[in-house]
Amino acid sequence: MTGEKKKKSATREWVDALIFAVIAASLIRWLLLEPFTIPTASMEKSLLVGDFLFVSKMHYGTRIPKTPLQLPLTHQKIWGTDANSYLDWIQLPYMRLPGFTSVKRNDVVVFNYPAEFEFPVDLKTNYIKRAVAIPGDVIEIQGTQVFINGELGENPAEMQFSYDVMTNRNLSSDFFADYGVNPDSYIPFSNGAGYMVMATEETIERLKKSPAIGNVNMRLDRSDLGDPRVFPDGAYFGWNKDHMGPLEIPEKGWSITLDKDNIAKYAFTIEKYEGHDNVEVRDNELYIDGQKVENYTFKQNYYFMMGDNRHDSLDSRYWGFVPEDHIVGKAWFLWLSLDKHKSMFNKIRWNRFFNGIH
Repeated sequence: MTGEKKKKSATREWVDALIFAVIAASLIRWLLLEPFTIPTASMEKSLLVGDFLFVSKMHYGTRIPKTPLQLPLTHQKIWGTDANSYLDWIQLPYMRLPGFTSVKRNDVVVFNYPAEFEFPVDLKTNYIKRAVAIPGDVIEIQGTQVFINGELGENPAEMQFSYDVMTNRNLSSDFFADYGVNPDSYIPFSNGAGYMVMATEETIERLKKSPAIGNVNMRLDRSDLGDPRVFPDGAYFGWNKDHMGPLEIPEKGWSITLDKDNIAKYAFTIEKYEGHDNVEVRDNELYIDGQKVENYTFKQNYYFMMGDNRHDSLDSRYWGFVPEDHIVGKAWFLWLSLDKHKSMFNKIRWNRFFNGIH
């Protein structure tokens, strides 16, 4: 005679349900989709601060976690604390499940910020930018215009730059709102003569027609003025954010001769992302594990990422290439958008719901 099966208590049922929900959510987040919020204006107007979107892990192939010892549904820290949510005792090699496609030129991509070396690769902060150049491409920027392999690059429809907008009076936030310029996208000059405005070309053309507006000029770096902040060495090459290149994007299997220029262009990438324990440059020569190297073959693909808000984006022009093992997924579609400058129901940007990302 068998005894009756003991009925679960209400508490046990809640615990089982919670465990199942956490496991299911973790699997969905790892395998299929991960939510992402736009925190900065680097992609405006294509993507706005307050946009909530889903990132597809499926398109480029789900990445196997490099750091498996991690609390579910966390990233770097345990919620509400400064304690790490992971242990780096085990670090797995880079692997990715088969995907639908590879990263295409001009895809909007979420990736781990490469220069954040204090965290394992898969736990670095997530960034979102546009892949303007892919492995094997040669990128050049001439007066803000991107050229790929010697041809005009495709400009995003909502691309922005910064402009000096002169005016003979103070302008209200309502004035700028009528032109689609939010309060974070303009700064008054201290002398009251005008504003620095970040806007699309279409918006600038509309502003020029206003009787309140005088001269309007783009804030363009001089072509003969190198910027030491610009990757890989703006001072050496004479490059800046608006004029740089040509620069070839490394691809897996590409071999280069390590002359002075190539060491200046690629030594940082070889040192930080190619998996070597000891890389150093001495007297314009590259040494790996103490041995001088005259030629080098890259072990993985790299990408050049830029924000659509070209004068308000810290991107590959400043911190370099994005390695393939840092790619998280493809920005797929918006599911919510909130305007922090509005209140109550006016905060919701209804016209952006379920928009695809291009």
